[in-house]
Amino acid sequence: MTPEEVLQIFRETGALLEGHFILRSGLHSRQYFQCALALQQMPVVERLGAALAEPLRALALATIIAPAMGGLVIGQEVARQLRCRFIFTEKEDGRLTLRRGFRITPGERIAVVEDVVTQGGRVRETMEIVRNAGGEVLAVAVLVDRSNGTVDFGVPFFSLLRLAVEAFPPDQLPPDLTAIPALKPGSR
Repeated sequence: MTPEEVLQIFRETGALLEGHFILRSGLHSRQYFQCALALQQMPVVERLGAALAEPLRALALATIIAPAMGGLVIGQEVARQLRCRFIFTEKEDGRLTLRRGFRITPGERIAVVEDVVTQGGRVRETMEIVRNAGGEVLAVAVLVDRSNGTVDFGVPFFSLLRLAVEAFPPDQLPPDLTAIPALKPGSR
């Protein structure tokens, strides 16, 4: 699957939003990838999941882990494609954690799957959870890398779409963004 095909899916499904958005990182942007809109249709989920799973096949993974909410649908599909276990982290008292009885065994071979990365904070937090439990993070895979490859997780990093999407600190907004009310459409 080419980056152009992935971008076309986001456009056709209305998942690429234009306007003034506040990202989870606190940065502001003109574009927002609302992956949930693209991932409503199972044929799209299957197609994107297969493409994202492909570079992970050679790693002999035991588990895919995803941060909730954004990584849930695509993470589960990647795990299905690879025929491995799927678990997720979720917020508790403002921090990601493993809940629901999920356990990681020492040396367990794991990849983190997420929908969109800008600075990678939730991916890093998930990686830390895996490592603290004794697991081994072998790779990170995402649908959209908004950093255009500048984020470094210290492991192989795969994405279906890499873009240099402008993001601004709240005190450095360009005039066109200050003129538009900001929306925060993602996870809270």
